[in-house]
Amino acid sequence: MIYLQYLLVGAGCLFFIVGTLGLLRFPDTFTRIHAITKADNLGLGLLMLGLLPSTQSVPQALKLVLIWLLVLAASATASYLIAHYVKAKSPDALPHAAETASEEQD
Repeated sequence: MIYLQYLLVGAGCLFFIVGTLGLLRFPDTFTRIHAITKADNLGLGLLMLGLLPSTQSVPQALKLVLIWLLVLAASATASYLIAHYVKAKSPDALPHAAETASEEQD
C-alpha cells in the first residue's frame, strides 16, 4: 500500500512540474491557463489520493477532500477571470477568432 502512495504522490508532483513547464513554454495566455489548471488540478488530485490513506481520522480525510475541492473551485474561477480580462483587453487575442467569425457570417 505504501508503494501505491509513493506512486500517486510522485505522479502528482510530476503533473505539477509538467504544468509549470507548460506555463513557461506556451505562447499565449489561453494555452498557459489551460496547461496550468489542468495539470495542477490532476496533480493535486493525485497528491490527495496518495495522502488520503495516511490520515489518522475521518475529519482529517474530509479536510483533505475539502481543500482539494476549494482549490478546484478557486482555480476554475481564477482562470475564468484571467481569460475574460485578456479577451476584454484585446478582442483579437484568440488566434482563430477572426476566422471563425467570418465563417459564421458566410
